Amino acid sequence: MASGQAELHFLCGKIAAGKSTLAKALAAQNRAVVLSEDEWLPLLYPDELLTIPDYMCYSTRLKKVVGPLVRDLLAAGVTVVLDFPANTMEQRRWMKELADSTGAPHTLHYLDVSDEVCKDRLKARNAGGDHPFEVTDEQFAKITSHFVPPSEGEGFRMVVHRA
Repeated sequence: MASGQAELHFLCGKIAAGKSTLAKALAAQNRAVVLSEDEWLPLLYPDELLTIPDYMCYSTRLKKVVGPLVRDLLAAGVTVVLDFPANTMEQRRWMKELADSTGAPHTLHYLDVSDEVCKDRLKARNAGGDHPFEVTDEQFAKITSHFVPPSEGEGFRMVVHRA
């Protein structure tokens, strides 16, 4: 990366794989701004976010606002860590388009963590009550069924993180 050039970092990993923890570490390492879907959605839609279809609707709405903000930050030379899930090809395509539209380099951080480790972390997270969303085993299974690991053919500079 050229000195002073902003970069877009985004994260791919199952629920409780450690995306938000990594996002904070990347922000500290790169003097970057973190934009976190899990922080914004419950603030914007505290009573409306009850089901997976609700999440899909409000996440899509939030991306319409966040996309231009990410472009503006990158164009202004600010590195961004986008703590939104990049767990499907469509989600990753949206993120790559954000970087490409400004000419900013991007890095996809893939957290390759097993279902068992994620479920253990999820149970601890749910018990701790510190996360805005509590996810059941049934919801984990349903959401994870849509997870698509990234492939080299998608054209990302990728860093793989394993538990």
